[in-house]
Amino acid sequence: MQLEVDLYTSNPLTDPRWDCFVDRHPHSSALHQRGWLGALAQTYGYKPWVLTSTAPGQPLHDGVVFCRVSSWFTGTRLVSLPFADHCDPLLGESQDAAGLLQYLKDQFDKEGYKYVELRPLLDLKPVKHGLSESASYIFHTLDLRPELKAIFGNLHKDSVQRRIRRAEKEGISLARGNDDVLLDEFYRLLLITRRRHGLFPQPRKWFENLIRYMGDKVCIWVARKGTNPVAAILTLRHKSSLIYKYGCSDGTFHRLGAIPFLFWRLIEESKARGLETIDFGRSDLHNRGLIQFKDRLGTSKRVLTYCRYSRASTLAVESTWTWKAMQGVLPVLPNSVVSMAGGVLYRHMG
Repeated sequence: MQLEVDLYTSNPLTDPRWDCFVDRHPHSSALHQRGWLGALAQTYGYKPWVLTSTAPGQPLHDGVVFCRVSSWFTGTRLVSLPFADHCDPLLGESQDAAGLLQYLKDQFDKEGYKYVELRPLLDLKPVKHGLSESASYIFHTLDLRPELKAIFGNLHKDSVQRRIRRAEKEGISLARGNDDVLLDEFYRLLLITRRRHGLFPQPRKWFENLIRYMGDKVCIWVARKGTNPVAAILTLRHKSSLIYKYGCSDGTFHRLGAIPFLFWRLIEESKARGLETIDFGRSDLHNRGLIQFKDRLGTSKRVLTYCRYSRASTLAVESTWTWKAMQGVLPVLPNSVVSMAGGVLYRHMG
C-alpha cells in the first residue's frame, strides 16, 4: 500500500526482503530479526510492521520497524521495539529521517495513539522533528577486539578477577545451549531472582518462543555447583555482536563467585568465536549497583535516550498503585501463578 511522500508499509514476518536487509544493514541488531518479532507476536499478540521508502518488489534500502501494542490498561501505542533496550531506524547511508518521522507524526495525530516511541542509539535530533525525550538510561558495551589478556586486566581486580578465581577453585562448571534442560534451569533461577527483587517474571512461553523463532542465535549459559544451577544468562547473537539480555541467580550461592565466572566465560568464548562486541544493555539511571557491576566488567558506557510523540504532559508510570498492589501479593503466590500473572502483565507493558 503506497502512502504519502512515497512511503510504504510491510509486514516483516511475511516480507521475504526483511531478513536479508537486516543481515546487511550496519546498524541492525538481534532485536531487528524476524525471530525476535515473531516471538513478540506469538507471546504477546503485538502486530509488527515496517515503514520504508522502498516500493514493493524492490530490495529494501531502509526500514523502521514497530509493534502496535493495544491495551485497555496502558493504552494503544507504537513502540520500536517492545522489550528491546534499543532499536535503531535502519536508514540509507545518506538518508535523513525527516520523511519517516513526519509520517509517524501524522499517524500519531490521525490514529489517536497514546504515544509513538523510538529507542535509538543513533542521534535522531528529536527536538528538530517535534519529538520529546521520554526516558534516559546508561548503556554499556564491551569491545572484544583487544587481546584477551588486556580484557581480563580491565576487570575489577577484587570484585571480578578475584571472584572468578574463587569460582574456579570451587569447581563451578559451565553448560550452554538452548535445550529444555537448560531452559528449565534458567527459568527456575529467573523465578528466584524476580521474587528477590519484588518483580513478576516474564512468562516461560516468552523464552520458549525466543528459542523457537531464533534458533541457535539464542544461547542459555548456566553455571553449576555440582549438579545445582546457581546462575544463568541468556544471550542473543547477530553478526559480530552478542546481546546479554537476561540474567538470574540463586542468592544463596553468590559467595562462590559464579556470576563473575559466568560473564568471564561468556567473554572468553565470544572472543574465541570471532565476535567483536558484547552489548550489556541498558541500566536505569538510579540503579547504581547494576551500573557499577557493568563498569567493573571493563565496559564502555554512554547515555541512551528514548524519544516520543506523546499526548501526555508528564511521563508518569501508568497505574502505579495497581503494580504496587500486585507486587504486594507476590511473596505468597506459587510459582505457577506468578508465571501466569507475569504473562498477563507483560502483555500490557511493551
